[in-house]
Amino acid sequence: MPEQREAAVAYDRRAARQRRIRTYRFFDLAMLFAAGAVAVVAAPGGTELAQLAWAALYAAAAIGILQVRGFYRPRFQDEAIDALARIFAATSIAAMVLTLLGTLIGDEMLTQDTLRLWIFGLVFLGAGRVGLTIDRRRSLRRGEGGWNTLIIGAGSVGHTVADRLVDSPELGLRPIGFLDKDPLIDKSDDPDALPVLGASWDLARVVEEERVDQVIVTFSTAPHSVMLDLIRRCRDLGVEVAVIPRLFENVSNRVEVEHLGGVPLLRASTVDPRGWQFSIKYAIDRVVAAVALVALAPLLAALALAVRLSSPGRILYRQPRIGLDGQEFDILKFRSMREPAVGAATDDYVPEEGMAPGGVEGDDRRTAVGELMRRLSLDELPQLVNVLRGEMSLVGPRPERTSYVRSFEQHVYRYGDRHRVKSGITGWAQVQGLRGQTSLADRVEWDNYYIENWGLWLDFKIVVKTIPALLGRSSAE
Repeated sequence: MPEQREAAVAYDRRAARQRRIRTYRFFDLAMLFAAGAVAVVAAPGGTELAQLAWAALYAAAAIGILQVRGFYRPRFQDEAIDALARIFAATSIAAMVLTLLGTLIGDEMLTQDTLRLWIFGLVFLGAGRVGLTIDRRRSLRRGEGGWNTLIIGAGSVGHTVADRLVDSPELGLRPIGFLDKDPLIDKSDDPDALPVLGASWDLARVVEEERVDQVIVTFSTAPHSVMLDLIRRCRDLGVEVAVIPRLFENVSNRVEVEHLGGVPLLRASTVDPRGWQFSIKYAIDRVVAAVALVALAPLLAALALAVRLSSPGRILYRQPRIGLDGQEFDILKFRSMREPAVGAATDDYVPEEGMAPGGVEGDDRRTAVGELMRRLSLDELPQLVNVLRGEMSLVGPRPERTSYVRSFEQHVYRYGDRHRVKSGITGWAQVQGLRGQTSLADRVEWDNYYIENWGLWLDFKIVVKTIPALLGRSSAE
């Protein structure tokens, strides 16, 4: 009887996931049909039955391509910009296929109809998906929906995963506790800590009582055979399983899986900061910086005048920072504070343990102009000159002061790895909310993630995400 009950519950979980997938697929198909109807109505010469059939074929082709490319596979990170990229690719391929068909049958009007279908399909489907993604993420942040998530392994990695999930409710993975016979970290005295709900033999009970939807397997003292059995049991119970691999620090999104018989091999293609790809990145940086300096010249002049009038002192503020390969350079900013009083200490600030320095340190000497510039990050614009000189990049880890770097390299895990690439005006850690006095370990983790997963698409995403990050930034940062 217990086995039959478990099988029935597992079937219900799988059926629920399939219903969600069908709902998304039906929504996308409806948007494409609506786009097709508008495209047909907008066509010159009236509406014909053949045009409607062509629109239906285009919608079916686009949905089929999305399905084949894994668009409907559940994802933890469901960002609107990534969804738009996949939609652009799928609708473009569908349009090219139909254009080829139109060429083969010798109907030039069908080729023109396909162009309209592609434009309307991209707009309708893209807008619908962006709206759906934003609405879902907002609902998850409010605590509506999401999957109850059980973490196997209550060690340092397990607790790190739990903290990440708590800090990122938009992922939809709601941690409810750990499963571990012998927890390496005991937080039983902390009333706010997640509980250890049992050992490996309690899996079925915990899954049923806590209505677990997702299991994340981290590291524990349990033998290899026990961990394998837990994964098999999770699948039998209809629970989704995600596994954190050993040596995960060196696993990027370029991993390929090969096999020696039944033994899988993970081949991680590494990013070479000395390679030609980064040479292209840095060349693009300089071109964009030069164009931006020319285009922003009136704004830069106005800001320089405002700084001059706001208080006595220099217009540009220079501060030694550490960049590529640990080399020191002077970062440029518009001065946002009044000059310190004669004899006042200016560099005796010590950040809290584990926190990155930043924001307003010591006495608040910001001018009204400086406060506005810092709120909108306009004080950072002179760093375009640093980029033009080759000292910085548009996107990369933010450079830190020399006095802090030497200490951080000794006490913060992988801090020195950030200096494999040029420092940036904006970066992956910054668009994740790690600005000012935030966790230094988290910032280093995100910076190294950026380096090891770098690509021009990632740079583009960071630039796009910088805008809302700046708009939501507080004036104290």
